[in-house]
Amino acid sequence: METDDLTAAELRVYRAFARGATVDFRDPPGEDTARGAEWGPERTVRAAVLRDLLLDPPRQDGEVASLRLKGARVTGALDLQYASCEHAVQLSDCFFERVPLLYGARLRQLDLRGSVLPGLDSATLRVEGVLRLTGCRFAGPVRLGGAEVAGALFLDRARIAAPDEDRPALQLNHVTVGDGLSAPGLNVLGEIRLTGAAVAGSVDLSEARLDHPGGSALDGQTLGVEGDLLLRRAQVSGRLGLRGSRIAGRLDLSYARLSNPLGPALRASSCTIGEIWLRKGPPPTGGLNLRRTQVDVLFLEPEMVPDEVHLGNLVYTSLDPHEPAERRLPMLERDRDGYVPHAYEQLTAAYRRIGDDRAARLVQLAKQRRHRGTLPWYGRLWGHVQDAAVGYGFRPLRAAGWLLSLLALGSVAYTVHRPRALKPAEAPEFDPVFYTLDLLLPVISFGQESAFAPAGWYRTLAHVLVLTGWILATTVVAGITRTVSRQ
Repeated sequence: METDDLTAAELRVYRAFARGATVDFRDPPGEDTARGAEWGPERTVRAAVLRDLLLDPPRQDGEVASLRLKGARVTGALDLQYASCEHAVQLSDCFFERVPLLYGARLRQLDLRGSVLPGLDSATLRVEGVLRLTGCRFAGPVRLGGAEVAGALFLDRARIAAPDEDRPALQLNHVTVGDGLSAPGLNVLGEIRLTGAAVAGSVDLSEARLDHPGGSALDGQTLGVEGDLLLRRAQVSGRLGLRGSRIAGRLDLSYARLSNPLGPALRASSCTIGEIWLRKGPPPTGGLNLRRTQVDVLFLEPEMVPDEVHLGNLVYTSLDPHEPAERRLPMLERDRDGYVPHAYEQLTAAYRRIGDDRAARLVQLAKQRRHRGTLPWYGRLWGHVQDAAVGYGFRPLRAAGWLLSLLALGSVAYTVHRPRALKPAEAPEFDPVFYTLDLLLPVISFGQESAFAPAGWYRTLAHVLVLTGWILATTVVAGITRTVSRQ
């Protein structure tokens, strides 16, 4: 590189590069980088000069060369497309007049923290170390699709404003991150696209603000995260889409505010997730879609369930926190797919795993009542009879109560009107209580029913007692059998 054509500011950068020294133009250090267009030539560096330094670097024996520049105004486009650079690049708190072009570049490390840029074009970028965009402000889209970052990717407190409906504001589709993606406090106006991305660590979007009303705020289809996906205290306006994703750790939406009135606020269907936490916040404005998802722990507070849910074929091992069945059942009743038997079976299984048989019975009773609404009129009528009489068999004590009531009715009726003996010489002494028990109990015989025959209305009463006795006694036995088998 010919140094005769360099300005005083560029000459400082050139001389510091070979020694890996930092050139800091900031004055004062806490100034607003967004006003970088006003900075004069004393802190202006041409992008072409930086490119030449990186591609044809000066060397000094015993020193590790690197580009370390702070508080500069970079004019022109920093074009490193398909270039390979073996030196660390730090351009922090800099003001870029044009979008850096890093498509297909290979860098050792890139640090743009605190800089202001009109955008970033760095799809298929390869970074051997860390890619740091902490506190950056972008006035246009950031393209990192297909990038490979061997270390961590930092986007904490970054701001991206690119509300273009046709292109995402932040493209991270098919990105590969060898460590974690740290972006707490990220502020994005537009869509974040994480489809097909693979993160070996965790994705931290805590306290992030993602704003894309009516569209997809975060599109993470088939996202793979080996750690946690954290959205604690995040504010998401638009759809949070995670269809087909795999999250080994926790999807944490504690204290988060999700809003998408025109569709699902959270779509996490066909996913495999270690834990889902929806707690300590307002219910999502919009739907909750967890169809065909497999979860080990579903931490879902009843207050966090929105008015519209889709739970078909959702599988979970544990449901926390432990709540009475009366507080969990409204969630199943809000399922827009209608009556979903599998959802009731999952909730029943969750209660049985922790030994809450009463709650499990209530869920099964609610399932039968919900199923009743799908039957024709005669099926619904018979269902109401079963419900009133024995609670579909899940309230056997009610059946015992009916048996005692019928026993009292029959005993009084046959005391008032004693049935005639079929063979008076051989008939035992008539006992109205045991005669009624003979009619009600289908297995036990006290020798009364076969010896006496009522007439008229009392014969009809006998037939009713026999029929109801069969139904109620079978229900009691089935209820006791279910209880014993579970124990």
